[in-house]
Amino acid sequence: MSFKNGIISLLTLLAVVNVANGSISTSVTIDGSSTVFPITEAIAEEFHAVNPDIKVTIGVSGTGGGFKKFIAKEIDINNASRPIKDSEAKAAKESSVNYVQIPIAYDGITIVINKKNSWATTMTTAELKLLWDSGSSVKTWKQIRPSWPDKEIKLYGPGTDSGTFDYFTEEINGKSGQCRSDFSKSEDDNVLVTGVAGDEYALGFFGYAYYKENMTKLTAVKIDGGKGAIEPTEKTINDGTYAPLSRQIFIYVNIASYKEKNMVEKFVKFYLDKVPSIAKDVGYVPLAKDSYKKSIESLIKL
Repeated sequence: MSFKNGIISLLTLLAVVNVANGSISTSVTIDGSSTVFPITEAIAEEFHAVNPDIKVTIGVSGTGGGFKKFIAKEIDINNASRPIKDSEAKAAKESSVNYVQIPIAYDGITIVINKKNSWATTMTTAELKLLWDSGSSVKTWKQIRPSWPDKEIKLYGPGTDSGTFDYFTEEINGKSGQCRSDFSKSEDDNVLVTGVAGDEYALGFFGYAYYKENMTKLTAVKIDGGKGAIEPTEKTINDGTYAPLSRQIFIYVNIASYKEKNMVEKFVKFYLDKVPSIAKDVGYVPLAKDSYKKSIESLIKL
């Protein structure tokens, strides 16, 4: 399934039903990660096909932005490209929001360059840190390696509410959120794709699925984390050799919503049944079958 035009600030698959005496919600409300969005969008479309009376509304405000809404009880489910932070878990507890974390797939944060870029096809994690760390003075490719062009690098990356941004900065720069600020930011990964594809000297990063969808426009950089340069593929992401940028992605489900709203329970069960095949269809790496089985078992116990 193509999702080239999939990301918008708020995608409404169908509107919430209103009645005269107020608003009766027959909807499932979701927000969060743009990385997880393609999976959830595809599942929501299949779900609606067999449950036309249930509305699924999906927003894309980044993992952190989604957790803010999740903790404020504004949504039932948060798409997350990283685990919940301690500070977010504390805020959830203070707001009496109980939740279950459900891993849904593997993803690999992919470093991408323009198709005309013939020099930076491999980079080390140390070079990525030199380029992206807070206070970095690197402006040109030549400052990374003397043999590279003396041309200005245009950087593209997810916004600071993104779980991909958090994960990348923690793994590469040593601390979540620690990053230079002078790069083009967007929660819409398609904007990042367009930016890098349109500039010979650009570099960016986002989830593997967006690279896979745009392989004819972009080149994935092979990353050397100390054991040789590794290309992101379904195999290297799944077996962890694409280190340190392979990771699990998640949905977080509000337990009260799951117990009290039949449509949320129905959607989550449908999600877990469909996600192994759909995750692969949209460019992600499914988890082992036992992982999904454990998630189903944990929901049964709620």
